[in-house]
Amino acid sequence: MSNEVRPAVTKPGMRLELKAIQPSFQENAEFLQHAECVGILEMSVTYYSNIGYHPPWIGYFVLLDGKFVGSAGFKGRPRNGMVELAYGTFPGSQRQGIGTGICSALVQLALNTDPTIRVMARTLPEENYSTKILRKNGFEWQGIVVDDDDGDVWEWEFKGGALWSQTV
Repeated sequence: MSNEVRPAVTKPGMRLELKAIQPSFQENAEFLQHAECVGILEMSVTYYSNIGYHPPWIGYFVLLDGKFVGSAGFKGRPRNGMVELAYGTFPGSQRQGIGTGICSALVQLALNTDPTIRVMARTLPEENYSTKILRKNGFEWQGIVVDDDDGDVWEWEFKGGALWSQTV
């Protein structure tokens, strides 16, 4: 798999692209030219060395009109019929609907790969932009769980219905 670009149509006039983060620095040279990508790239390559590299259950940089606007990915391949997604937008790209579109793109990718998969997400245990994004994309709050890295978090599950990208 090269730095494949997966188009994700979000809302009219917005076309996000998911660009795969590869398992080694040598394969990701183009990302090193973008300051906002460097830390995430380092974290992703280290993460892959610990959990393995299993496309499409990997990390992606997100582009909008050729500009890097965020990152997204899955926290490993599915286990017990579930996969957890994570996403974020870079400063300057926040509060523009991009995070909502990124979340939608990941749900679509997961369900297109395995329609039986349960798609999960975790947030800080408080109302915030991520909780709004998840609700817009058909996620429902499941309760508080203890995350090994983050302590108490809210867990969310995609419950179906129209994704945000299909309803705008």
